[in-house]
Amino acid sequence: MLYSLSKRIITTVDKRCLWKFMWNFGYKGMRSVQKFKKRLKKGIHFPPFLYISIINSCNLRCQGCWVKVDGPSHKIELEKMNQIIADAKAHGNNFYGLLGGEPTLHPQLIDILQQNKSSYFQLFTHGQLITPEMAQDFRRAGNVTPLISIEGSEIVSDERRGRLNVLNKTMEGLKNCIDAKLLTGVATSVCQSNIDMINEAWLDRLIEMGVHYCWFHVYRPMGADPCPDLALTAEQGLQLRKFVTSMRAKKPIGIVDAYFDDKGQALCPAATGVSHHINPWGEIEPCPIIQFTKETIHDNDSLYDTITNSEYLDDFRKEAAKATRGCVVLDRPDVLRDVILKHGATDSTHREEGAGMRELEALRPLPSQHNPGNEIPEEHWMYRFAKKHWFFGFGAYT
Repeated sequence: MLYSLSKRIITTVDKRCLWKFMWNFGYKGMRSVQKFKKRLKKGIHFPPFLYISIINSCNLRCQGCWVKVDGPSHKIELEKMNQIIADAKAHGNNFYGLLGGEPTLHPQLIDILQQNKSSYFQLFTHGQLITPEMAQDFRRAGNVTPLISIEGSEIVSDERRGRLNVLNKTMEGLKNCIDAKLLTGVATSVCQSNIDMINEAWLDRLIEMGVHYCWFHVYRPMGADPCPDLALTAEQGLQLRKFVTSMRAKKPIGIVDAYFDDKGQALCPAATGVSHHINPWGEIEPCPIIQFTKETIHDNDSLYDTITNSEYLDDFRKEAAKATRGCVVLDRPDVLRDVILKHGATDSTHREEGAGMRELEALRPLPSQHNPGNEIPEEHWMYRFAKKHWFFGFGAYT
């Protein structure tokens, strides 16, 4: 598996793009995690990976979307993005997830990439707006991997995305990325309407198309139209976990997850402090789906100081980790509500007044990745080693 995957990547990815991935994400990413672990010993929490929603606008209307994608467009401007990245870089950070809305709608996206060539970016996108020209811009920048969301068959994709002909347009964008020799991934928010497509035949198809890695997110019902009926059962979550660990040891395609350690124990990246989120208005949130904030990137010139001095984020990490090893939104929305009220965190949904709290109070506990007694350890030594030393655990639950 490892030899075949390495051969596929080496022979199909632009050499300069591959080098930037290995250096900016691989080596520098490991180094940033080591610095994070050293900070933890001093009681300092600054995440090694930041997720930034650079714009709220989107041309789709997906089920369970938590972003206010209609109305006025809000975005983080190039100058502020450069400032955020420079400040984080000074503390060892080099990896950023770029989200939206739809991040390819940001008019300065290519400038952000080109003006921060020593950093690495993962672009969370539906792919529909990635033309051959944009894909070549990504290739010239060299420091970005598009992660393109595919939600199921033609019928399921249209239903999940709220528009027509979604899958065909997304597949065009995916092909443009692969043709440009970019390190390219496919993401799926796994839910009731698409879990049956997550099988070995689907992975074989992705490999045949030239996709290098995939990421199976678990659907989390949030936003104005949460669609809780789409959430997975505990049994389906276990089924997905078994599939991921077995295919990692078998198929020449990378399979990402952010919710389990090397022993198969559940975790939450926000609770461990490995990542936090900045929304298009510049408000700092524990994670993208928790839309309550106390601080913004505009409070002062140091993002590092803002995050490390945040009593709200610190208390969130502690209380979430005490309540569950899984997703606190799914397992214990009551705990999340208490933390928000305790700190007077403000609604960052930017919908009508009080929308965020009404949506949170309407949530009922649903199964998350936390399934005690059913832990499934990593089968493949590479994933087991990487998770143990460089990703995710770090004592949050001890």
